[in-house]
Amino acid sequence: MNVADAMTPAEKLVTVSLPGTRDDVLTYLQDHGFSSVPVVKDVDGVSVFRGLVSRDDLIENPDEDQLALLMREVPTIGTDATLSEAAALMVREGARRVPVTSGAEQPTLDGIITVTDVIRAIARGNANGEATVGLLATAEVNTTYIETPLPVAEREIYYSNVPYAVVLDDDAEMAGIITEADIVKVARVVEGEDNTGESIAEQDSEWAWEGIKAVGGRYLPTRNVEIPVEPVSEFMTADTVTVSKRRTAKEAAQEMISSDIEQIPLVSGGELVGMVRDIDLLEAV
Repeated sequence: MNVADAMTPAEKLVTVSLPGTRDDVLTYLQDHGFSSVPVVKDVDGVSVFRGLVSRDDLIENPDEDQLALLMREVPTIGTDATLSEAAALMVREGARRVPVTSGAEQPTLDGIITVTDVIRAIARGNANGEATVGLLATAEVNTTYIETPLPVAEREIYYSNVPYAVVLDDDAEMAGIITEADIVKVARVVEGEDNTGESIAEQDSEWAWEGIKAVGGRYLPTRNVEIPVEPVSEFMTADTVTVSKRRTAKEAAQEMISSDIEQIPLVSGGELVGMVRDIDLLEAV
């Protein structure tokens, strides 16, 4: 199976154009739930691919407004590449979305191939999915406490370099899962001296880490991304899907597609023992 058979073609993509602003990107990510958006520029009537802007780029650069300074150059692939080659590129680069382009000097955007596209191919039997998830899962699991304020959980997710955190209750049992996408859905951009209300921890809060305190009273002096300070329990998914070690990559892929999720906790005898991320399944292709 080739990339052309699995990708989303350019005519079905929503892109942002240069020049543009961070608001254009944030609106797109919140409306569609994607992790990044392609950036193009009109050159003599042709939409030339320039790069990607991700939700991490927005959070890491809260004071930057110009799209040209937020976007990143990323690896691309051609339509005639195999799905296995695309999966290998994603694993090697840690990329969830690979632009499909043609042309060297002025590359045009032919489509996007995503981790989800490969997972869908595995689920349908169009790519190898016979390996058991016990061989593919990651033993390390990122966790957070159920009462952790969402801004702190966002930083935990950022520093762990994974897009999720398993939420633990007072008995250290799995209570749910919180993802980057959940956080982006409730984030908003603050401009100028905008009153933060109750969305930033107060000075006497036991969770008032320097990174989330209001600056200069209760106002933010510059443009920023504001995340509600309520505990993760209010935003997490409590009814968590799990998988056992003996399930195949194909079965896990089918569960991911049907439940619209990117990772599944791995359990053994009712105990959390690892995490099966969609990108882990790409190792089987």
